[in-house]
Amino acid sequence: MQEFDAIRPYSDEETGPAIKRLVNDQEFLDMVGRFKSPLLARWAPGPLRFLTRRWLSTRFGHFTQVDDLQAGLSGYIGELIENTTTRVTTSGIENLGKQGAYLFISNHRDIVFDPMVVNYLLFHNNLRTTRIAIGDNLLANRVFAEMMRLNKSFIVRRDMTSPREMRDAYLTLSGFINHSIANDENIWIAQREGRAKDGLDYTDPAIIKMFYMSCKKSGLSFAEAMNKLRIVPVSISYEYDPCDADKARELETKARCGSYKKAEGEDTEQIMKGLTEFKGHVHVHFGAPITDSPENAKELAGLVDSEIHANYHLHASNLVAYEARSSHAENATSFDAARSSVVTAGNWTEEEVQAARAEMDKRLSACDPAIRSYLLDMYANPVQTALDANTKLHTPG
Repeated sequence: MQEFDAIRPYSDEETGPAIKRLVNDQEFLDMVGRFKSPLLARWAPGPLRFLTRRWLSTRFGHFTQVDDLQAGLSGYIGELIENTTTRVTTSGIENLGKQGAYLFISNHRDIVFDPMVVNYLLFHNNLRTTRIAIGDNLLANRVFAEMMRLNKSFIVRRDMTSPREMRDAYLTLSGFINHSIANDENIWIAQREGRAKDGLDYTDPAIIKMFYMSCKKSGLSFAEAMNKLRIVPVSISYEYDPCDADKARELETKARCGSYKKAEGEDTEQIMKGLTEFKGHVHVHFGAPITDSPENAKELAGLVDSEIHANYHLHASNLVAYEARSSHAENATSFDAARSSVVTAGNWTEEEVQAARAEMDKRLSACDPAIRSYLLDMYANPVQTALDANTKLHTPG
């Protein structure tokens, strides 16, 4: 593993020392304290820091292996999920076996909650949790960097300037992913760089090409190498996105100014929002492992997309956003026609639809009028994707 030292997660041997560093880190103690007791964090930060350190040391200070730490955290993660969702459901878990490893390629809506809920479901179905791909932009926060590497996260470098630097980084990443799968370690990676802020989930073929880079000298064909990875498309859907207004603001700024520069601490703020704020119903579908890969990256990316789209769980929030957007569009498909086409994905009651309308109106009223169309799009676009996929499926030839 030494060749992957720059990107790999912490090993079992590094787990104990990393926990000790965190338990004695003032920034980490303050973050946990604010999460557990906001009032004390404001009025008595010193005593709360002492109590938090003692609590963390008692519950986690004895762990020396990553899997044991994750098992110890599972109850707290379950509590967090229960407090921020109405329910979490899953389908397709029967597609997975306990032998061998999988490369989970997932659509991406939330920085931390996406892989967390996938791992939570795998853990509770007695399957190995995943090593998680994270962008190096998240390493700007030292505490998050420690936490993520403790939680089996590995680093994907971004913003490289030279082609050679990019090639070397992707070659190392490819080698790490293939090495992990060969050694029965599951991998979770997003289908493209960054979250799909517009609600459109499409795989970047460059990511698929990266998987093959370290296999070229082995003599394996592209399809053979991809089949060995046992790629599993994963569809994650949220009824409500805690960061929807932030994403809409970023999209509007990019459209108006041509670019968007994140403020200092913005990723950290959105991580905390995604973890702690209301998400409603969350559904995760695990597709069947791809065992008959096409012979090129573009076709394989298309296959992953078709699986993610076909198994994406639409919520009433998606339908009412599509309705609102369609009511202002020329020659738009009516809401009734849209609901008829995709009703099998939801079977919403009229009460659920009315509640979703009220919630969507509330969210739209709370944000700047300039960004409202972007917020609607991120909820409405999955419906359009489902309609397009349905049309394609039933088009002769």
